[in-house]
Amino acid sequence: MFYVSMFFQYMSQYIKTRLQYRTDLFVEFFSDLLSQAINLIFILVVFGHTDLLSGWSRDEIIFIYGFFLVPFAVFSAFFNIWDFNERYIVKGEFDRILTRPIHSLFQIILERLELESLLGGITGIAVMLYAGSRLGLTIEWYEPILFIVFVIGGALVYGGIFIMLACISFWADARTSLMPMMYNISNYGRYPVNIYNKLIRFVLTWILPFAFAGVYPAAFFLEKKEWYWYSFLTPLIGIIFFVLSVLLWNQGVKKYRGAGN
Repeated sequence: MFYVSMFFQYMSQYIKTRLQYRTDLFVEFFSDLLSQAINLIFILVVFGHTDLLSGWSRDEIIFIYGFFLVPFAVFSAFFNIWDFNERYIVKGEFDRILTRPIHSLFQIILERLELESLLGGITGIAVMLYAGSRLGLTIEWYEPILFIVFVIGGALVYGGIFIMLACISFWADARTSLMPMMYNISNYGRYPVNIYNKLIRFVLTWILPFAFAGVYPAAFFLEKKEWYWYSFLTPLIGIIFFVLSVLLWNQGVKKYRGAGN
């Protein structure tokens, strides 16, 4: 209950702060929307030259892209740790974090909330509904529940991977970061993995499982029965990677030498 209370207190303060700068909030949302539109246009351009891509139609890939936006929005809202190395390790703010009686990772998550990123999830749902209507998909009573489970699983996959990357800073506190490169790799998960070669497909499934935040769970709603078991692995993969990331974080904190050393 203490952690729940802390979460809502931080969230309340964050909302009050952001509402003081409504124009900045609108500009940020518009820029995110523009970025998503560019990615969607890229898909349309590709299908301007072909009807199918490894057996996937244009509307199916648009549906996958729409699903991808939802767990990515949740991840961006609650796991905004892109600058962990620069802000907390290099500048020494992690020392301040360790003086408080709350888990260090949870505290950093609270400090770096970006709840406006959740608006990207609304865009993703709208894209899914558009593509689904063109595909003639129907919504069964249990699918909204599975959708929420799959979204949480996908967000935990993202969170787990990027927390692990942040943990590298505990052992190597150089200013360079793998975050930008990993962000670019994560974009491969928004497309069907069978358009890639076997090595990339293996990496996106079992090493850096970004496919579980995009194509695999989306395949369930697209009624791709041959991929159903991958879909139901989504929450399990998310939990495994997130738990591993927290365990690695705890070990990293023990190795942390402090800003003064």
